[in-house]
Amino acid sequence: MVKLNKIYTRTGDNGTTGLVDGSRRSKADARMHAIGEVDEANSALGIAIAALERGGGEAQLVSGLRRIQNDLFDLGADIATPGDDFTPGEMTLRIVLAQIDWLEAAIDAANEQLPALTSFILPGGSEAAAAMHLARAVTRRAERALVSAAAGEAINPLATTYLNRLSDYLFVLCRLINKDRGGDILWVPGASR
Repeated sequence: MVKLNKIYTRTGDNGTTGLVDGSRRSKADARMHAIGEVDEANSALGIAIAALERGGGEAQLVSGLRRIQNDLFDLGADIATPGDDFTPGEMTLRIVLAQIDWLEAAIDAANEQLPALTSFILPGGSEAAAAMHLARAVTRRAERALVSAAAGEAINPLATTYLNRLSDYLFVLCRLINKDRGGDILWVPGASR
């Protein structure tokens, strides 16, 4: 259980931050950048959930998204744990295949409710779908940051897979949300020429 008695510690005032193993890194480090991007993706997802709830959101969908938010905290802890042993433990959070399997099952279940795509779609539609599109784009950015960090040191490969699958899931959710709210906004190539 995490217990935070004091919010500021002053230990990061010199531009460094601590990792799970107690080592310190520059806040400009690629690993720290990836952790920040995951945090931003989680925050964007929170905005999308709030928009979904404001619009009379589906309780089951919101419950699944809250699960994902928790997984994103696990992902941040995974990235903040250096080393090349990606085995999860009681005190070591790692993204595991079951989390990816859950996302894939959720993608398949949502996609079964949608017509086939005939064009790329533009971000937008309902407020909830537009917010979900933004969360998807931020998730993609987090994935790129994580791939960049992994180029320089060992990162759990399932962490990158999780973000890749999550962006796919959020894309399908955008379509599912818009399904009963006016539909997707289709891209029309060269429409303004």
